[in-house]
Amino acid sequence: MKLISTRNPHVQATVSEALRRGIAPDGGLYVPEAFPRLTVAAFPQTDDLPALAHAFLAPFFAGDTLAGQLRDIVQEAFDFPVPLVRLATAQDASLLELFHGPTAAFKDFGARFLAGCLARLHQTSERTLTILVATSGDTGGAVAAAFHNRPGIEVIVLYPRGLVSPRQEMQLTCWGGNITSCSVEGTFDDCQRLVKEAFADPTVAAHRELSSANSINIGRLLPQACYYVQSSLATYRRTGELANYIVPSGNLGNVLSCVWARRVGLPIGEIVMAFNENRTVTDYLSSGQWQPRASLATLASAMDVGNPSNMERLRHLHPEWQVLIGQVSGMSVSDSEIKARIQTAERTLKQTLCPHTACAAEVYERLTEAQRAKPWIWVATAHPAKFPETVEPLVGHEVAVPPSLARLLSLPKQVTEIKAELSALKAVLA
Repeated sequence: MKLISTRNPHVQATVSEALRRGIAPDGGLYVPEAFPRLTVAAFPQTDDLPALAHAFLAPFFAGDTLAGQLRDIVQEAFDFPVPLVRLATAQDASLLELFHGPTAAFKDFGARFLAGCLARLHQTSERTLTILVATSGDTGGAVAAAFHNRPGIEVIVLYPRGLVSPRQEMQLTCWGGNITSCSVEGTFDDCQRLVKEAFADPTVAAHRELSSANSINIGRLLPQACYYVQSSLATYRRTGELANYIVPSGNLGNVLSCVWARRVGLPIGEIVMAFNENRTVTDYLSSGQWQPRASLATLASAMDVGNPSNMERLRHLHPEWQVLIGQVSGMSVSDSEIKARIQTAERTLKQTLCPHTACAAEVYERLTEAQRAKPWIWVATAHPAKFPETVEPLVGHEVAVPPSLARLLSLPKQVTEIKAELSALKAVLA
């Protein structure tokens, strides 16, 4: 399997090389040169996520250094449940709960898989590997948890000061050791820009072996596709129909994983992106004009992205706007609609939703009657206990905190405050 840069097909890498580099030398993002094709019959008759993940990922790792260790990596990374919960609706709708990992968010899948890969690749290196990660809330905590205390690897987490929930910030800053947490005076887009600038700066590259754990790293996207493999196969085997998804979306890594799974041949139909009031992508889908902008702060803070990196991959896959809008669609949801949907889901479905999952629930209600006649899956990206300030007043009760999350919330805070300037990040790296 060869990977190429989105900006130049002659810039190529193996999967292991792409995992280590994070971003291509020309600033592009790695994508498969060609996607493998798999049929439903190629997958084992099981709901076991590691087994299905190995069947899906094996063609991507064929001939790679990590191919012989792939089974162990997925077994180690995906050691928590991934329930597909049928909802009490008149139609066939389910909730894909991706928040049962150690940091109670879907980012645990990609972060733990990437950590397992990089730890094995780095075993023979004498240099410290520095992982840079920008986060709008959940990514940084998942990456920190996955890499904490792994020898030969350090992680620098950049998050926008005051623009993540208090519990998210506690998860981002509780680590110490080989994790450095930086509170940036700016937005998530500023954090993401700093990561890209650091990769492009020759003085940083001369002194540091860098990689990224954002969804710009293909090692985050491939494992995320695995829960779409599992849930689409389960739906197809139960109903004989394609599974349709509503995916809360910010930097577009999660939805791109779903698109890639469909491209490989999984039984997936419609893919609808649910956005908050950051309308960059929905405006592009409506107009065909790509106009990134500053991000807005919303209740669904992990989706507060004004210039999503993975749009470069999505547009590379579908370079013509007319083709792209036939492959995915998107809708934006306001803060007031998020609040109303959290209340409605609690009352009618007996489901407590986080603000991001509430965006998916709201989008579902906007589908046509003909659309809702198909099987739909709402992707639940984070546990509601991570957002008590928003959720608890709306549902009228405390939200129980998962034990793994409670342990992290009890640890002391360790944080470095920096400006949104490359010089400030370079000072941390020094």
